[in-house]
Amino acid sequence: MQIELLPTTAEQLPLIANLYQFYAYESSDWEQEDVETDGRFYIHQPHLQRYWQEPGWSAQLILADGFIAGFLLLERSELPGIEAPEFADLFILKKYRRRGIGRALVQQLMGDGSPWLLRYYRQDAVALAFWQQLFSELPRPPRAVWTEEEADGLLTYLINPPVH
Repeated sequence: MQIELLPTTAEQLPLIANLYQFYAYESSDWEQEDVETDGRFYIHQPHLQRYWQEPGWSAQLILADGFIAGFLLLERSELPGIEAPEFADLFILKKYRRRGIGRALVQQLMGDGSPWLLRYYRQDAVALAFWQQLFSELPRPPRAVWTEEEADGLLTYLINPPVH
């Protein structure tokens, strides 16, 4: 299977927003989210637009053999003292899961050994299992970073942390 990351433009925001509906649906049980009166999950459009406006932010489509298999949203860390790109949201459609796509993308992006920030919710069983498995395969263990948001279940890790 050929896996490709395809950068998007602001004109593709509706496409990413459509895919985000599936992402929101899958997390609705543990996030306790309901759909709006139009039958869609709420998406904060100003935040989504930042992926095409902010330096170091990007939205990319994940293609598998030329078909849309998901998306990857990257941000620059906004945590004090951490200068690293952040895996904001990685979503792979169910049809394409358990085929090594996520692992291949993470290894490709982190392959140069530079630091990356990763944040996900403890309540997200799919993300928890995925990242814990990947952590066990890394050459160096990730470093847990405590933030006040951890009380809400948001786990934060620095992957490929600098060696001091």
